Amino acid sequence: MPAPSPLAAVSRDLAREVDAMTFAPPVAYVYDPLVYARAPHEAWLARWGGGRKEALFLGMNPGPFGMAQTGVPFGDVASVRDLLGVRGDVVAPARTHPKRPVLGFACPRSEVSGTRLWGWVRDRFGGPEAFFARFFVANYCPLAFLEASGLNRTPDKLPAGERAALFAACDRALRRVVEVLGAGRVVGVGAFARARAEAALEGTGVVVTSIPHPSPASPAANRGWAPLVERALADAGIRVP
Repeated sequence: MPAPSPLAAVSRDLAREVDAMTFAPPVAYVYDPLVYARAPHEAWLARWGGGRKEALFLGMNPGPFGMAQTGVPFGDVASVRDLLGVRGDVVAPARTHPKRPVLGFACPRSEVSGTRLWGWVRDRFGGPEAFFARFFVANYCPLAFLEASGLNRTPDKLPAGERAALFAACDRALRRVVEVLGAGRVVGVGAFARARAEAALEGTGVVVTSIPHPSPASPAANRGWAPLVERALADAGIRVP
């Protein structure tokens, strides 16, 4: 078999590291789309991750109706399939929460964060080609965590010991991704991603900034996310069309 691409090699190495970790209650289910959605994830890396990038947009971790379904960051099914042109087989993990099944591209629910991010790319850049000529998108942590109730538990809410091991692996992977892309900037999508990028990339010379997260949990984003992004990027000196 051919050797994986540099980005795919980072992904596979990170998956091996984090899949060896254990997480105590209240985490009851852990999803790793780098494994069960490897086909669309690596199709995404191959199609849009080539060449040097001006900046890397960095999210937190997979959402239950986004990357957890498609293997693509902010991976709303319709956006991934129709705008980004990425498809691939998704084989659900053996153990899933009944309220959060992994249906892959058959998932009927949309992910608001993904529709906002990729809708902005479509509207502001005229499509993904112009955006990916300069930028790429990744998640800091590849795992989704669910409590017994089905509630999504974000990585920052894990106990300190679990966070330390997980963040160390994710920091190493982030440094490798930035190096592969030749990116001089990382744009954290939200405060958590910015803080982790600052910690992981300290001393490297990579400039870290942020934009507001497009989550529907954010009242500001619900009032109009795109203008907030435009202002944040302009303040950071990042030109958009």
